[in-house]
Amino acid sequence: MNSSDEASLIEYPCDFPIKIMGRVGRAPDSVAMKPPATPPDGPLDPDDTTFAAVPVLGGVSAAVLEQRRQEFTQGVLTIVKRHAPDFDEASLEARISRKNTYLSLTCTIRAVSRAQLDALYQELCDHPMVVMVL
Repeated sequence: MNSSDEASLIEYPCDFPIKIMGRVGRAPDSVAMKPPATPPDGPLDPDDTTFAAVPVLGGVSAAVLEQRRQEFTQGVLTIVKRHAPDFDEASLEARISRKNTYLSLTCTIRAVSRAQLDALYQELCDHPMVVMVL
């Protein structure tokens, strides 16, 4: 029996949260863009939902960090909207890690099928800046 033959434990349609983490605190490279060998630089700060400027982090300016955060967010939103056109961007939740290395985005979509979720997860995982999708 393969996964498409299994009964779904989810009743569709339903609201379905998806958490997407990306590395934004250093320049992209083939090693840094896929799951790191160690966990992120610590837990996400529950109160830190803003993109506060950081003067310099590891030789990277605050402007470059902000640009990477925006590029990651826009890339994720483009993918999410492709698979869930009714997604409300205003409901997007963003959290930056304590050391400004990782950005976590939570998108709660209206899931209508397992195929929709599978395609969305696959495209998000294929994005070069995405480290993890939960």
